Parts: sequence; C-alpha cells; structure tokens
Amino acid sequence: MSNVTAALPRKMLADFSPAIYRNVMSAIVRVLAADNIDNSTKQSWQKLIDSGPRTGGFRALLSARDQFDYDCCLHALLHRELSAGHWDILVGRYSTSKGNRVGAISRTIPRIISPAPALFIYKATTVWFIPKMKGKQGKRSTDVAILPDEFYDINTWDVEARPDSTRGRWRLGIHKRLDAMEEGAVVHVTEILDKEQLID
Repeated sequence: MSNVTAALPRKMLADFSPAIYRNVMSAIVRVLAADNIDNSTKQSWQKLIDSGPRTGGFRALLSARDQFDYDCCLHALLHRELSAGHWDILVGRYSTSKGNRVGAISRTIPRIISPAPALFIYKATTVWFIPKMKGKQGKRSTDVAILPDEFYDINTWDVEARPDSTRGRWRLGIHKRLDAMEEGAVVHVTEILDKEQLID
C-alpha cells in the first residue's frame, strides 16, 4: 500500500470535520456496524427511521448517507491503526455481523495463554465474546451469534473433570486476559479519536 493510499482514511475524515462522536464506545459500535450495512435501496420503514429526529452535535446535521460514509472512513482508519489482536477483540465483541464475529473469535483463541486444555480455552473464550442472552432463541435475529445453552456449562469444558476450584481459576484467568485485551484496544481507539478530535 502506498503512502498516499494509506493516508486516505485520515484525509477523508478530516474533510468531514467537525463531525463528532458522543463517546468512544458509541464510535466503536457505529464503526463495526457499518461493516454489516449494505448500500442497497432502503425499505420504507428504514427511510422513516433515517428521517427521524437526531439529537446533538455536528453529526445531527449529516444525512444518513454522510453518516454511513463517515463511519466507513473511521472503520478503515481503525482497521489500519489497531493491531490485529486489538481489532479482533473489538470485532468479536461488538460487530453486528455473525460471520465477522466468528472469524475474529477464532483468531483470538490461539492468542490466549493458559494452563487450561485447548477445549477449555476454546469454550471459555467463546462464552466471553458471546455471553448468554435472556429470552427465547426463536425470537432472536438469525444473524445474531447464539450458542446452545449447554455450551455455557463449565462441566463440558474439561473432559477430565478437574476440581471446580481449578476450572474456576482457569476461567477467571482467561476472562481477565480477554478483559485486559479489550481495555487495551479501547485505550488505543481513544487515543486515535482524541488525536483526530472526534470525541464530543
């Protein structure tokens, strides 16, 4: 990639200035949702939502299309600036695309260092990314990542049936590692948004 091409996301963001995100987490969620939105003709109900009232900030002055283009520019910038590990932890946690989440989770699992066996690491990591949701599965969107109820049973994570204290220690260690990875990713995103002056 040439220096000119690499600079495009930042230049395009600057062209939109002074567009503002309410906070870091809302920026992350919007950017990752943009990756799962197509540009096809919208249904009438979508147009009604887009034409509804918007509150606060320069973003309220942008059309729905401009907001989407802006989110796509920031998506490209973050994808380039974040490490692969930080990008995957955010995609796995916050993307609205089931396929993207599954891919990010599968790439994160090998990065987890733990004395636990591979099956335990796989399941403990997966449930961190996809916590158990309330409600009946039949009422959920088909594009939402859902795990079967038995997947959350820690007794199925270790075929050697080690003591509860051992399994609890392993799970805690894995989840702390993932929490730290997410925190590092959010800090890095915050630094980028502050530098670009995109936070309200």
